[in-house]
Amino acid sequence: MSEFQFVENLIKAGIPDAEVFVEDMTGTKDHLAITVVSDAFEGKLIFQQHQMLMNLLKESLKTQIHAVKLETFTKTKYAQSKG
Repeated sequence: MSEFQFVENLIKAGIPDAEVFVEDMTGTKDHLAITVVSDAFEGKLIFQQHQMLMNLLKESLKTQIHAVKLETFTKTKYAQSKG
């Protein structure tokens, strides 16, 4: 289990098809870069996608996470970005 499994679990609880990638940006384990790939983002604006994630993470942001950098993709857009 990764040290940020709790983040992945929180996101997948609300977005079951999500692929979640978490990186520690500063080495302090509380500034995270989170990339989420899900078709649940289809047809939503970026701020709506990010709001979905922030709603899932809001309790952890009070105690465990100080800052997040979010990237969100549909599965198609993610494949295009890697291709």
